[in-house]
Amino acid sequence: MASLNPLSSNLDLRRAKHLLRRATFNFTKNQLNNFVGMSATAAVNSLTIASANTLAEPYDPLPNSDPDGFWTSSSELPNSFSGQTRKRAHVTAWWWYNAMQQVSLKHKLSFFLHTSFTVGKDSGVGSATYFFDHINLLDFYAMGNLKTLAKKITLDNGMLDYLDNTQNNKNNPNENYAREYLELFTILKGEQIGNGNYTNYTEIDIQQAAKVFSGFKKRTDRSNIDPDTNLPMGYININQHDTNNKTFSTAFGDLVITGKNTASEIFEELDDFVDMVFAQPETAKAYCRKLYRYFVKSEWNEEVETDIITPLSQILIDNNYEILPVVTTLLSSEHFFDADDSNATDNIIGSIIKSPLQLFSEVCSMFELNYPNPTTDAYRYYINFFLRFIHNIYFKAAGMELYNPDSVAGYPAYYQEPGFDRNWFSSNTLIGRYKLIESFIEGKNTITSGNIYTQLDTVNFIKNNIDNASDPNLLVTEIADLLYPESIDSDRINYFKSFLVDEGFPDYYWTGSWDQFINNGDDTTVKTRLNALIIAMVNAAEFQLM
Repeated sequence: MASLNPLSSNLDLRRAKHLLRRATFNFTKNQLNNFVGMSATAAVNSLTIASANTLAEPYDPLPNSDPDGFWTSSSELPNSFSGQTRKRAHVTAWWWYNAMQQVSLKHKLSFFLHTSFTVGKDSGVGSATYFFDHINLLDFYAMGNLKTLAKKITLDNGMLDYLDNTQNNKNNPNENYAREYLELFTILKGEQIGNGNYTNYTEIDIQQAAKVFSGFKKRTDRSNIDPDTNLPMGYININQHDTNNKTFSTAFGDLVITGKNTASEIFEELDDFVDMVFAQPETAKAYCRKLYRYFVKSEWNEEVETDIITPLSQILIDNNYEILPVVTTLLSSEHFFDADDSNATDNIIGSIIKSPLQLFSEVCSMFELNYPNPTTDAYRYYINFFLRFIHNIYFKAAGMELYNPDSVAGYPAYYQEPGFDRNWFSSNTLIGRYKLIESFIEGKNTITSGNIYTQLDTVNFIKNNIDNASDPNLLVTEIADLLYPESIDSDRINYFKSFLVDEGFPDYYWTGSWDQFINNGDDTTVKTRLNALIIAMVNAAEFQLM
């Protein structure tokens, strides 16, 4: 029986790796050591503590002669700045850097919210400053209330532009946002049981929802500030709001939302509508299924639906859609750690293919990559390292445009069956994934070309992190224990060892080379061998999984 009971035993290395990978983007040896020996509940609870962002806002070091600098806090209109595409990329660089500075659920959950309330940063969200506000909104509610976010997102300036609700007027309705709100953001479609009837809602409900949303407009100058979040928001144009009553279908109990004609009362209409949608048990189940797919596994059976999804959805309802009680229950459970049946290796640990974002973040954190500092070396961080290499080359080559999925449905890995996370891995994405570690080791972009202004020192990593580096068998085993979800067998150890010791030669050839380096500091021989080994181990099938 699949069980949400807390894991009773303390975390060993295998389970510590599983939790840290699934719950954060920051995967380090030190944090693994901190988790080993802790209870699952204590480890998960420690991840619910988030500090303030290291970087308050992104910086644009261009134009060279007069940089736009911290443009998001400028009093100038957001669209008055040039280089909007570049600036939106800088926002993602700012977000990622902050994610890498703390070990917390916050940024993993913030990205989950992006997959649930999707916008495409380069396909309609507007100027970069509005995208910055949108990301801040997701960060604000990352460990907060889904139901409240579902209200706030409606007045988000970026969302108002992206799904055209700023054009939705009483005499010229635009149903784009209303449709996606029900179909993708909240309750989701059920089985189609009739013309325009999707079990959970109908076409009539979309039309009525569009009337609720009518008159909600983008505030271009960002002068409307939400007192709850302290973030810019849109406004209500009362004259463009449909003040008639809105009558919903039997899917929502034939509820009638009374039309209002003042700004405060129209907000009450929105509250009533969101309350109606979130009163449906299927809304809670929809979010719990998304959370399960994001944190645990892409597919599941009826046992999991009954014993995991359904109880989690009740926890979500009982806590008025606060997300943390659900997530902490799931991540500390026997089920999450493969401990709820007799087979402790039945495809939860190591069952998800890493996204390009996870892969990149793990490589940078585990290998302690010394990339440029955005505060002291802004041009090299924002332009050379992140924009020109990570954002424009690596992510695209690896099949993921960061914060810019192809459609409002989001990234296929999180919704498209039967492939789900297997969509990350294809013949088209292999070059991007495999050349990432090669680029870092060589200190240049090997996918195309160019200086990336960072270089991974494999010798220094081994010296500082591997206890038995002089023994090639133990060295490979220790690296594998850090990088892979499961231990590797002797055949794999011998395969990887061949990058250190040529076939047919005894192990002491490597031992002698390493000891010589320790004694005289000449790393010429060991560096060549270790570079080849780390490239092979990072590009192995085992590292693609988490």
